[in-house]
Amino acid sequence: MFQAAIEKVASFTRPIHTILRTYGGKQIIPGAATLFFVNEEGYAVTCKHVIKVLAASDKLTENYNAFKKERAQLPRDGKYRKNLKGLELKYKLNPETEIQIKNTFVDCVDSMTGFTWHLHPKYDLAILKFNDFKTLHYKDFAIFKKDTSQIKQGEFLCRLGFPFPEFNNFRFDESTDEIEWTQAGIKTSPRFPLEGMVTRFLAEENKVYGIEMSTPGLKGQSGGPLFNQEGIVYGMQFSTKHLHLGFDIVEKEVLLNHQIKKISDHAFIHLGQCIHA
Repeated sequence: MFQAAIEKVASFTRPIHTILRTYGGKQIIPGAATLFFVNEEGYAVTCKHVIKVLAASDKLTENYNAFKKERAQLPRDGKYRKNLKGLELKYKLNPETEIQIKNTFVDCVDSMTGFTWHLHPKYDLAILKFNDFKTLHYKDFAIFKKDTSQIKQGEFLCRLGFPFPEFNNFRFDESTDEIEWTQAGIKTSPRFPLEGMVTRFLAEENKVYGIEMSTPGLKGQSGGPLFNQEGIVYGMQFSTKHLHLGFDIVEKEVLLNHQIKKISDHAFIHLGQCIHA
């Protein structure tokens, strides 16, 4: 049903890859988000919360570099641990604190001097502009539903994004205490489509701003397009809500692996939310 539409939408939908490290360890945590291009001038649409992660990267780096500079000046004496603890408090560092985030835009443009963003004042929506590129690496751009009043309950639509990151072209350099991208390893993650039915609409002050879907938007699909079987864009995935179904099971006896076990289960339905075109 969506085969041709997915190919069309994939031509202008791209992943944002992220690597993250916390103060408590050297393990690198990969993540992803999605954007899609809306014209031939390097403008793309994504979520506001995705842009905030991009914007936070430099601030985290500055904070951790300042901490490292002061840490290097601490005397390695009997008071080192106490002084280090004070320094960690000063810079608000604990084992779960994010200290480094690095991002890369995959297959968007050849090069750029930076990017500019415009955030919606209310909704989880942003415009991203790639600056001073020479060559575009996307082939098409989104065409939106012209008459958005014709988006109805019961329509079957699809989303495209990049959950389940499989890229591993990164490493931790212990000598510099830095995470970094590398030329080796897997540089891409497979695109992942997910279908669903329009269930309800999201509105504030009698103004519709969103579309609710019968299936969840997955982590990594944030900023990805919602589209019909012709590849016409109806909206953009931004979050998932979780509604309690009330079908609770408490200590019910069931047979598992030839043994009676007591299990409890609390069922939820997970509904994707998309910004309306």
